[in-house]
Amino acid sequence: MSSMMFASAILLAGCTNDEASSKTDEQVEETDQQQEGEGDQQAKGSSVASVSVKDYNSFDTAGNMLAYAEFELSGEPLVEGLGLDLDVLDPKNVDAPTKFDYTAGVEAYEYSEEAMYEVVEKSGLGLHLVNGPAVQNIAEQEEKEPSQVLGERFYTLADQVGYPREEIFQNMYPTMIEYSSGDPHYAQEVNTGEYASNDDGTYVPMYQVDFQSLRWDRGKMDKVLTPAAYGGTFLKQSLWAGDFMGGFHTVDGDEELEAESADGDSDENIALGVSSADGMQGLILTEEIWNKVNYVRDSLFYSANDQGLTQAQLGDSYNPEEGLVYLPHKIAVTEDGNDQAANAESLEVSDASSQLRDQWLMLWPSAEFYGMTDQRPANENVNPAFRALFDSNPYPSAPAENLDDHASNDVASNDPYSANKDVMMHVFKNLDAMHFNKEVGAFVTSHSGSEQGDYVDTFEAGYTIESLRIFERAIDGLPVGYANAESAKGLETEEGKRALELITKQADFIKDKLMLDSGLVASGYKIGEGAEDATTLDAQIGAIRGLTAAYLATKDEQYREAARTIYQAMDEKLWDEEVKAYATKGEEMVYTPETAGGVAAVYRVAINNLANMNEDEQKPASLDRETIVSRYTEFFDVVIDGPATDQGMQVSEFWDTGDFYKTDDDSGNTDQDNVLQIQAGHGEHGIAPVLLDVEITRN
Repeated sequence: MSSMMFASAILLAGCTNDEASSKTDEQVEETDQQQEGEGDQQAKGSSVASVSVKDYNSFDTAGNMLAYAEFELSGEPLVEGLGLDLDVLDPKNVDAPTKFDYTAGVEAYEYSEEAMYEVVEKSGLGLHLVNGPAVQNIAEQEEKEPSQVLGERFYTLADQVGYPREEIFQNMYPTMIEYSSGDPHYAQEVNTGEYASNDDGTYVPMYQVDFQSLRWDRGKMDKVLTPAAYGGTFLKQSLWAGDFMGGFHTVDGDEELEAESADGDSDENIALGVSSADGMQGLILTEEIWNKVNYVRDSLFYSANDQGLTQAQLGDSYNPEEGLVYLPHKIAVTEDGNDQAANAESLEVSDASSQLRDQWLMLWPSAEFYGMTDQRPANENVNPAFRALFDSNPYPSAPAENLDDHASNDVASNDPYSANKDVMMHVFKNLDAMHFNKEVGAFVTSHSGSEQGDYVDTFEAGYTIESLRIFERAIDGLPVGYANAESAKGLETEEGKRALELITKQADFIKDKLMLDSGLVASGYKIGEGAEDATTLDAQIGAIRGLTAAYLATKDEQYREAARTIYQAMDEKLWDEEVKAYATKGEEMVYTPETAGGVAAVYRVAINNLANMNEDEQKPASLDRETIVSRYTEFFDVVIDGPATDQGMQVSEFWDTGDFYKTDDDSGNTDQDNVLQIQAGHGEHGIAPVLLDVEITRN
């Protein structure tokens, strides 16, 4: 294809909104009843409880992307760290080599990857990449149409990783930035026709290479830009990009190579990326991130002084005391009417407050991406493969002025490192200035833009600690991504020291002010009144997550012991042995994606950091590694996959978790598990492979 033909192909949209609503309510109800009947027949064994989806029409971007980030980290990196050879994992060999290995290494990990692609390449849930600042800038410089530039960029990226140009996915909708929510049902019939057949009777469906039939209904999207939503997606993008681009591969054999030097890809037989296919996806994600951080920096910050949207300042020189410039909670988008490649015609701030979740869900991914883009000569810990990625080809390197220790000589630049650092430093400084209450030593959930709030939410405070831990590692030149617990000598920057101070103070607050006599933690704290009596599963998750992060950052054993105490209490008091799930509040079991992702994260840190060791004085059964592993698989079976095909949080799946398409099987569930193929899921045309809220009730 020519560049213009390719540009046209990636811009093609799916069906219209009218087509999506053509089926009658009676027909939809009939389809749902049929699926419920199939679910009863195909359930794996019996269950003492039902895991019912609360609302099939509401996809929450922030919650899903956070959950899937935790699934990712609790997937292949977890089992590999425990000694598993990843080459033995095969989606066709269910529950092998062990049930835990398969659940974590295949299901959790692949659910995570596919949901990301759903949002950033297929659904259309946001503004199109062709409108991104970096693409627009190149178009202006080269006097070309942005669509042509984007098409040529994709060809350039493919060449960089040795990926055949003709195999680039067709009819993509790559996003520059993502909306807060939408309806995850497909807006037209999914094209499951055969693209290519395999010797074993399976085949590759057309939708796997042509994304045109995978659009969601634009009329049912909440066209709002919320930092937690585009930040949560940014987190997914940065984690996967870091994984995919963390090495080289041979061109002739597609064999992964460890990057030994930043110019390793100068060899004609060595290319960027750990493989050709993964490298292509890694570069697409990096392209999206590059445009996103420029768009956020240039268009989405809010000036408290001027009461309007503004461009962020240079990150190192920004001083909140001279006037707050921060990311507001909600910006409403009025689109330009181009459904094929939507752009914002106007932006309007609909909620100018600063919310803690928004800020930590932007700090975490920007720190992860900083670890990829870091070109500071003083940092000797950067993966050489990342240095090769940002050496001006395919991505521009940062100006030398932005890489030294002096903020006074920094210059404005749209390169990935500089744009991302400007965003990251604003968010870090605003977390400190706007959300940290110095008197009590804790982060409050909200700031109006002129006044700090007075409530500390345990879940949010705990995750803020983890976000700060990743930031401290990144700014001090320590490994992040999958290697975020590895030791190395850091740069000991002033920002890193302040992050450690904040981590310590917030961890002490959780330990000293929120822990109850039961061993559980309170759900929150009202400044001036004290800790609440109520406890929730989310609060335990946040506290365990935060205290473990504090332990990893400071090596102070008191935080590990506090986290172990809370985990033991959570397991003893909230786990229902019959249902195989935790109570979330009182006797209720209502799971959001954030809660589910948090449970996966808690199991991961428990296995890696909290499990009983020989030197521990107390060795509760709940913290035996075998018990934690068992909880992981039981929880995943019940809450995520569900006890029947019409139940569970994961509402559909792709082939890479075992549900292969077969010429002689039109069941929509060829692996006979409890998660249907996308076209066979809920609704007229099926539903995307995402997580939805569920409520568990006893039968």
